[in-house]
Amino acid sequence: MSARPVAVVGASGKTGTRVAEALALRGVLVRRLGRAELADPVAAFEGSAAAYLIAPNLHPDEPALVGGWVEALRAAGVGRVAYHSVAWPYAPAMPHHLAKAATEDLVRRSGLAWTVLQPCAYVQNVVPGLRAPEPAVRVPYSVERPFGLVDLADVGEAAAVVLTEDGHVGATYELGGPSLVTLADVARAAAQVRGVPVPAERLDPRAWADGAGAGMDPRERDWLLAMFAFYDAYGLPTGGVPLQALVGRAPRDLRTTLLRELTS
Repeated sequence: MSARPVAVVGASGKTGTRVAEALALRGVLVRRLGRAELADPVAAFEGSAAAYLIAPNLHPDEPALVGGWVEALRAAGVGRVAYHSVAWPYAPAMPHHLAKAATEDLVRRSGLAWTVLQPCAYVQNVVPGLRAPEPAVRVPYSVERPFGLVDLADVGEAAAVVLTEDGHVGATYELGGPSLVTLADVARAAAQVRGVPVPAERLDPRAWADGAGAGMDPRERDWLLAMFAFYDAYGLPTGGVPLQALVGRAPRDLRTTLLRELTS
């Protein structure tokens, strides 16, 4: 194992935190990079053995942002990179997914030794509503569509694997949970864990836009509405075999993840 650190961009966010924690558990030095450090990205990356790149959610120009980091990695002499993408990046109906598809292409043509991870939506995305005094799953899309919801801790572990073990250069891995589930399934599992009823309800997307989404940047709101429409029609089914191969065990199932998140 290299004595040099692995740089994690976005290490203060929920995903970057889990990646950094998983690397640290493997005895890897972690260089946590945020906006302040990346004001001079070459200096921020210099001396690193590898980098994990996570762009801010719904960034207006992810290819340009990540492209700048890739150029900085080359200038700093860092030859190994893993890029945090998304499941189903090639979905024209979802602009922010397409931005990740374009960024994947940029990373693959960078000349660096690259790996791309494509995680499905996290179980943790709905946990705040499940921790409420009156828990519920309320989303602006169908609660009956299939998703490969994945435990964020498993995603962090997979990232640590590809950055510290051989055989992952040039690979793209879609990361999903062990089985397809619906948001109604999430509500039922949460009800068992908490011992109280947990309803699963579809909100009207326009009502969401006029309520929770009212204060958002209009572009971000429109991108989310496009995603909700896609989820409403198709869900986001994602397989679990690649994640199992990476971490050497079955991905954590819904109940296991919710037990940890709702009782800790």
